[in-house]
Amino acid sequence: MIRWLIITLLALLLIGWLAPTLRRWGFGRLPGDFSFTWRGRDISIPLGSTIVLSLAVGLISKLF
Repeated sequence: MIRWLIITLLALLLIGWLAPTLRRWGFGRLPGDFSFTWRGRDISIPLGSTIVLSLAVGLISKLF
């Protein structure tokens, strides 16, 4: 259980660190990505980008 918690935390840190770079490449602005402002905070829900990234990682893992 602790292992999954650590992996999830590291994945979230990595995604947060890479988010500005990915946004410059167009991720976060694909169809299916939602962003809105609520109580003065910008909230982004990147559903379309998540699907594209998971397909890319899946294809890369199949090759290796």
